[in-house]
Amino acid sequence: MTTVTRSQTELTNARARIVGEREGFLADAIVWIVRTSATAGRAVAVVARRVGGVVTALGWSVLLLAVLALTAGYVWGWVESVVAGWAALALLVVASGYLIGRTAYDVGLSLPANRVVVGDRAPGEVAIRNPLRRRLPGVRVEVPVGAGLAEFAAPSLGAGDEHSDVFVVPTTRRGIVPIGPVRTVRADPIGLLRREMVWADSLDLFVHPRTIAIPSMSTGFVRDLEGSPTRDLTSSDIAFHALREYVPGDERRYIHWKSTAKTGSYMVRQFEETRRSHLLVALTLSEADYATDEEFELAVSVTGSLGVRAMLDSRTVSVVASAETPDFAKRMVFSARRLSTVNRGRLLDDLSGVELTDAALRLPELAQVASEDAAGISIAFLVCGSTLTASQLRAAAAHFPLGVDVVAIVCDEGAVPSLRRVADLSVLTIGYLEDLQRSLAKRLAT
Repeated sequence: MTTVTRSQTELTNARARIVGEREGFLADAIVWIVRTSATAGRAVAVVARRVGGVVTALGWSVLLLAVLALTAGYVWGWVESVVAGWAALALLVVASGYLIGRTAYDVGLSLPANRVVVGDRAPGEVAIRNPLRRRLPGVRVEVPVGAGLAEFAAPSLGAGDEHSDVFVVPTTRRGIVPIGPVRTVRADPIGLLRREMVWADSLDLFVHPRTIAIPSMSTGFVRDLEGSPTRDLTSSDIAFHALREYVPGDERRYIHWKSTAKTGSYMVRQFEETRRSHLLVALTLSEADYATDEEFELAVSVTGSLGVRAMLDSRTVSVVASAETPDFAKRMVFSARRLSTVNRGRLLDDLSGVELTDAALRLPELAQVASEDAAGISIAFLVCGSTLTASQLRAAAAHFPLGVDVVAIVCDEGAVPSLRRVADLSVLTIGYLEDLQRSLAKRLAT
């Protein structure tokens, strides 16, 4: 991973929003105060969630009522207020009795498949079994599903009995959905207090981006040992091109003796260079490079389609995405996150977790890092949104050496597909994922 820095005037992280370009002791002190306050706030929030997991909103209200009623009753001698206060405390004491003891269940959480495509049905199952020889009372079961919650009412179970419930995970958006851990909830009838017990471990459901079959990139885009040679000439390879006169430094084993005898001067073979293709797909994660979230989702699907196609073609492929500069960094960090290309599933798993951020590298800087990290690139696909200008696209393509075919794929939701040339750069504009297939086929034809 390449890491360089640039002027902090281009930073968009938390530090830049707090102190801008200022440096020195005062700026660092302000940032430290904000950072410490944020850490303390998170710690308080954790404690509040744990306490709130036992005392409900109604329970806090009853406790507050008890304190106010007892205070007012003893200060002003109001007997009714004292009675109300003690009654409220009695309710809390009685409610706490429902939380005493431990119920022994065997609880399991399972997913038939932990990888689905966005929009597909993703069921999950919770199974509860009574391992004891006595009957266990019914219990409420909760399963956190992403930001939501699935709730079930498990009936009373006899010895060895089992009960299961099926729930459906929403997959309307790409992402990694944490499911679980499963917890049982015991509460008093009024709902003042509750006790949660965690049973099963949590699972992750990978909601993959939608991909589409695209033309093979073995022909037309790249030339390698399995296809046609390149136009680059070399003195040593396997694809014969022509004969030329001998110059000092040429290897004698490539002298063509029959032509040498005819011409009276040494003639050597010249070859066209062949090379193993190396494809690079670079996805920018900067919010500034996309007009809408829909454009970004389209770009992720394009990246997945290109990467999967390259794997099917048995090509060497690198997929990179913008890395994010830490919130309180003083300088922008130039780095790229390399996504896994071990197999199709691992790549789509990584693409499920990518998100937009305002502190990520924009496309020109990402192209610079990617070109330095990946050697021997044959073709580079730069995937972005519609906000980038032609000059920015040219600047991104300029980081790649001569001989690398650079193709920018601009995702503009609902746009009419088009193909244009900007200097040596091919710019494909697509409005829907299905346009990618036709646009690449058109690019291959030209």
